[in-house]
Amino acid sequence: MSPSFFEIVQLSNGDYALRRIDDESAPLVKISFSEEAREMMEDRDMSVAKAMIAAGIEAVGNVAHDIDWEDDELDDTDAQPSYTLH
Repeated sequence: MSPSFFEIVQLSNGDYALRRIDDESAPLVKISFSEEAREMMEDRDMSVAKAMIAAGIEAVGNVAHDIDWEDDELDDTDAQPSYTLH
């Protein structure tokens, strides 16, 4: 399998997206900033979007490293609530 290359692009609506260079389908990730956020960033929104995408990729790598891919069965005694705390 050949390696994939990615690019960060600004969409026509001002959002930023991560997509494969050779694929025009839906992007893998989209980042949208409010007008207030854009004003606070003072034209640094592309840099912030790049940093957010880089942090996301790093986090995915860390999570993927911690997953026990061999454990396909869930232990019902360890069930946790199904919500996300931010």
